[in-house]
Amino acid sequence: MGPQSMEAYHTIRQWIDSGELKPGEKIPSERKLEEMLPVRRTALRQVLARLVSEGLLEVHGRSSYRVAGSVSVKRPAGVEPWKIHGERSLYENRWVNLDLVDVDPPGVERFEHHVVRLQHVSIAAIVDDKDRVLMLWRYRFVPQAFGWELPGGIVDPGEDPMATAAREVEEETGWRPTGPLKRITKFQPMVGMVDSPHEVFIGRGAERIGEPTDAEEAGHVEWVPLSDVRGLMAQGELMGAGTLVGLNYLLANRGQLPPPTDEAA
Repeated sequence: MGPQSMEAYHTIRQWIDSGELKPGEKIPSERKLEEMLPVRRTALRQVLARLVSEGLLEVHGRSSYRVAGSVSVKRPAGVEPWKIHGERSLYENRWVNLDLVDVDPPGVERFEHHVVRLQHVSIAAIVDDKDRVLMLWRYRFVPQAFGWELPGGIVDPGEDPMATAAREVEEETGWRPTGPLKRITKFQPMVGMVDSPHEVFIGRGAERIGEPTDAEEAGHVEWVPLSDVRGLMAQGELMGAGTLVGLNYLLANRGQLPPPTDEAA
């Protein structure tokens, strides 16, 4: 695409990335876009086709487009939650608490359910301009195995989870994210019995600032090509639910991330 087409492309992307155009929202018509942007109809259609191929836009009707990412499925009505009558602690320290919770599920006899409560965790997937993701090769004694992980760690009291993600990248890898981080999801990795909120963030670009400062958590630092992720997954060398969530998001959204603000050397 030529300079004017690229300008139109980046303008529409900015509308989407900033939330000015929201998921499911129709974008202006081709005629209106032609008035708003420095591009003619033929070139504009090439721009829109690229945004469709990248998964940012969806064709809606014969000649209109809407922002991808809307949700069509409805939340089911009439499904009852479990009633909680109380809980008691069996064990606790700063890392892990074990509780017995008195629960009353619909249609099931009331009973006590074990719940393990862990810390709030933030994880970061940082990608460079060569389509590589910043990872650590670590040994984990619980499964007694080596594997690749995204940097991440516990959110300190009062700390913003996004700040945690950036801090952990720096402490564990010696690289500092140069661009803003974006939260992609918050999830529970073992929702049936373990309470441990995980948040995953993505970012583009990082600068080398020195050696890792977190000796306990540091491992071998590597910029791993995204093209290797499927193979590493098949080999069982990806460790942790947060790592799998972050990497699968990157694979599903390749081409949709904003350009890096700086190159990873």
